[in-house]
Amino acid sequence: MKIHAALAPLLLLASLTSAQAETVGCVTTAWKFWGANHKVCVEAFADPKVPGVTCHVSQARTGGVKGTFGLAEDPSQFSLACRQTGPITLPAKLPENETVFSEDTSILFKETRVVRMWDAKHSTLVYLGISRKLIDGAPANSISTVPVMPWR
Repeated sequence: MKIHAALAPLLLLASLTSAQAETVGCVTTAWKFWGANHKVCVEAFADPKVPGVTCHVSQARTGGVKGTFGLAEDPSQFSLACRQTGPITLPAKLPENETVFSEDTSILFKETRVVRMWDAKHSTLVYLGISRKLIDGAPANSISTVPVMPWR
C-alpha cells in the first residue's frame, strides 16, 4: 500500500491540470435487476491549453450493486474523437506530451487518460487515449487527430 500512497500526489496533480468533462448522455446496454444498469456514456471536454479543440470520449460503465456505489471496475473499453470546434490558438510553448484529460474507472488506480501530442511536421494535434492501471501498463488505446488549419 505504500506504493499507492506515494502515487496519490501525482494523481491529484494530474487531475488539477486535466480538463473537466461534461456528460453528453448515456445509453443502457444491459438491464440489471439490482442496482444501476450497465451503460455506455459520452463525455465532452475542451483541451485546457488549446482553445478551439473539443474531444468526446465514450466509455463503458459497469452497473449492478457495485456500480451503483462506485465500487465496480469499469471495462477498458472506450472510444475517442477530437475535432476543431473554433479557431485554434496554439500556446507559445506546447509540451511534446501532456495529459489533457484523466478519469478514474475503478476505485483503485485504473483510469482513462487522454494525452495530447504535437506533430510539428504535419501541423497536427494528436490525442491518444489509453485505459490503464498505473502498475500494469496501457493495454487499450484510441487515437484522434486534429490538423491545425484556419477556422472557416
